[in-house]
Amino acid sequence: MLRVGLSGGIGSGKSTVAARLVELGAVLIDADRLAREVVEPGSRGLAELVERFGPEIRTADGALDRPALARVAFADEQARADLNAITHPKIGELTAQRMAEAPADAIVVHDVPLLVENDYAANYHLVIIVDAPEEERVRRLTARGLDAADARARIRAQATDEQRREAADVWLDNTGPVEDLVTAVDRLWFDRLVPYERGVRERQRPPRKPPVLADPDPEWPRTARRLGARVLRAAGEAGLRVEHVGSTSVPGFPAKDIIDLQLSVRSLADADAIAEALADAGFPADHGIQRDNPHPFDPEPAHWSKRYHNSADPGRPVNLHVRVQGGPGWWVALLLRDWLRADPEARADYLAVKRELSARHDTPEAYAAAKDPWFPAALPKAQEWADRTGWAPPRD
Repeated sequence: MLRVGLSGGIGSGKSTVAARLVELGAVLIDADRLAREVVEPGSRGLAELVERFGPEIRTADGALDRPALARVAFADEQARADLNAITHPKIGELTAQRMAEAPADAIVVHDVPLLVENDYAANYHLVIIVDAPEEERVRRLTARGLDAADARARIRAQATDEQRREAADVWLDNTGPVEDLVTAVDRLWFDRLVPYERGVRERQRPPRKPPVLADPDPEWPRTARRLGARVLRAAGEAGLRVEHVGSTSVPGFPAKDIIDLQLSVRSLADADAIAEALADAGFPADHGIQRDNPHPFDPEPAHWSKRYHNSADPGRPVNLHVRVQGGPGWWVALLLRDWLRADPEARADYLAVKRELSARHDTPEAYAAAKDPWFPAALPKAQEWADRTGWAPPRD
């Protein structure tokens, strides 16, 4: 299944997005609804809360008195921690149960108000953030009867826009008419979510696009961090670290709009052991690529073995190189990245080659093959720079 996290600040219009996704066929798991369910009358959760905070948090008919609970549970840090220790595991168990009950080909939307605050983004294939300007959100909240000062306090107690952008694969601007928001959700569903789910289930990446160089995108580093966190979450203990490599990792450098990531592992056996977990997370293996091209300083092909994965997300191409830490391919990827970051002449030379070849070749395969000779010619220059500056690759 495809797991989609949905969040946004209070008053942003997240509920409108959730409702439309359900109309389109998504399975919705509402975190707020589950939070209420785990403390319903007769539940173990309510009994534990009463035991911890006293019988006064129950109403006369045995339900949870939420204002009364808030008065005692938010009185100090320990009380809040105790509340979370009682409710959060139960909400987590119920969430996992609902996920397991969803069909294998479902697009499951998990509506989580505090997704960003609780650092949940890496749990999903995709995170959608719904946003609107603060003044518009205050207007909506006061129209519902909330005091303006209270509305602003609630908004500012939540994650900042910058924190949400760090987590967002999709940013839905809900400033205008609701019809515009619904249209954007429909486009997202049909163009991205439906094919993404199929790609995860069938272990397939979308068709490759022609090798067109894009202008430098300031979002590339943030996107790489977000994707890298998912890769590490899927790899578990076998994953040592993830690095953003390739042309999009060089600030201000035109590149194909593809994020290259390098996952460091201890052995190829570890790489093989996590292949299915990576595919489940949206990064299916490409078994046609099993090694890098050897360089003259180490001509033994077996030393350049690796595992290679792509992204099943049609909205975000990714090349994921799984390499043994300390191996020659691992070392070259990091050296060339850092050399290009540091040396303007090297960047200019490489960019000239990329522009010439992208204009001459229509397919990614032909472009990559034509570009290969540049690397062994450039590597001695990169090594000279490394020797002169004392460069060393980062390790776990």
